[in-house]
Amino acid sequence: MASTVTTEPSKDSSASSRPGYGQLLRTRGAWTFLLPGFAARQPFAMLTISIVLLVQHTTGSYGAAGAAAAVTGVSMALCAPYSGRLADRYGQRAVLIPGVLLHTLSGLTLTVLALAHAPLWTVFAAAVPTGASVPQIGPMVRARWGARLKGSPLMTTAAAFESVTDELTFVFGPLLATALCTAVNPAAGLVTEASLTLLGGLLFAASKSTQPQVAAAGHTRVEHASALRIPGVRVLIVAFLGIGTVFGGMQVSLAAFTESIGEPGLNGVLYGTFAAGNMLSGVVCGAIAWKVAPRQRLVVAYAALALLASGLWAAHSVLVLAGLGLLVGMCIAPALITGYTLVEDLVPAGARTEAFTWLTGAVALGQAAAVTIAGQLEDRFWGGAGFLVPMGGTVLALVTLLALRSRLETRSRARTVARGVGHRVPVTVD
Repeated sequence: MASTVTTEPSKDSSASSRPGYGQLLRTRGAWTFLLPGFAARQPFAMLTISIVLLVQHTTGSYGAAGAAAAVTGVSMALCAPYSGRLADRYGQRAVLIPGVLLHTLSGLTLTVLALAHAPLWTVFAAAVPTGASVPQIGPMVRARWGARLKGSPLMTTAAAFESVTDELTFVFGPLLATALCTAVNPAAGLVTEASLTLLGGLLFAASKSTQPQVAAAGHTRVEHASALRIPGVRVLIVAFLGIGTVFGGMQVSLAAFTESIGEPGLNGVLYGTFAAGNMLSGVVCGAIAWKVAPRQRLVVAYAALALLASGLWAAHSVLVLAGLGLLVGMCIAPALITGYTLVEDLVPAGARTEAFTWLTGAVALGQAAAVTIAGQLEDRFWGGAGFLVPMGGTVLALVTLLALRSRLETRSRARTVARGVGHRVPVTVD
C-alpha cells in the first residue's frame, strides 16, 4: 500500500529559505543531544594517538605501537556496523550504556598491561574489546538529525555541522592526548580517554527524547535491511577507507617526524593544523548553497585530496609540512560531508545509523591499516616514508570512485516513500 505524504509548513519552515547554521541550531530539541554528543565524541580523537604514544614508550617501536592501534581500529571497523544495526533496531540507549562500560574497562586494562610491560599479545588482546566497544556517537548524532529534519534542505547543513564538530574534536583531541602523554605520563592520554568516554557516553544516553523512533515489529523486514546491500554505500565505504589512510598515516608519520627532529611536542600542533584545515573547510561547505550535485562534488574533492596527499612524503621542514597538512585537511571535509549527505538519499531511514557506522568503521579500518603500514615504513626506511601511505590509499580510492561513480546516483529530489513489506512503490512527496 502506498500513500502520498505532505510536509506541514509550520514544521518545515526552514525549507523555504536558505539553509544556515542559525536555522539548524534552532531545530527543536537539538541542544539536548548536541552538547552531550560533543562531550561523548571527544575521546574518539584521542584513542589512536594515545595508544601509539603509550605503546611506543613502553616498547620503543613505532611498528608495535601502530600494530596495537591497528588492532583497535580493525576491531572497531568490524563491530561498529553491527552496533549501528542494533541501535536502529533496539534504540541507541540500549546499545550505548553497555558499550561505554565495556570500553572504559577494556581501555584501562590495556593501559595497565602496557605499563606492566606484559607480552605484546596481551596488549593486542585488550585492544580488541577496546576497539569493538568504541561508542558510535557521531553516527548516532547524525541519525538524530535525520529524525528531526526528515528530508529538510538543512540536512546538508547538518552534515557539514557534524563534520565540523568531528574535526573540532580532532583539533583538541590529539593536542590534549599528546600533552598528557608527553608532559604528565605516557598513560595519561588513554586514562583520560576512558574517563571521558564513560562520562560523556552516559550523558548522551540520558537524552532519550531525541532518539530516532524504533520501527514497529511489523516493519522489521523493510526497516532493518542491511545498508551494505546498497551499491552506493559500498562505493562510499571505499572512499572513506582512503580518508582513513590519511588520518592514520598522518598520526604515525607526524609523530615519527617530530621525534626525529627532537621536538615531540610539535606532533599535536602539526596534527591540529591538519585537523583545523578540515574544520575550516567544513564550516565553509555548510554555509554554501550548493548547486552542484553531490556526486560531482565528491569526485572533485577527492581528486584534490589525492593530489595533495601525494606530496606529503616530500615535505622535510615543519613549516612546509604544516602548510601541506593544512591543505590536505581542507580537502577532507568536503569529501566527508558530501559522503554523509549522500547517505540521506541512498539509504532508507531505518538503516541510516548502520550506514553511518559503516562509513565511520571504514575510516577506522583505513586508519588501522595506515598506522600499521606507516609504522613499519618508519621503522625500516627513511623518515617520512610513512607519508606514502596516505598517497597510496587516496589514489586507489579515487580510481575506484571514478570507476563506480554511477552507483552514487541518488533518488530524485522529489523524494519517495514506500510502505509495506518486501517491495517498494514510489510515491512523490510534496
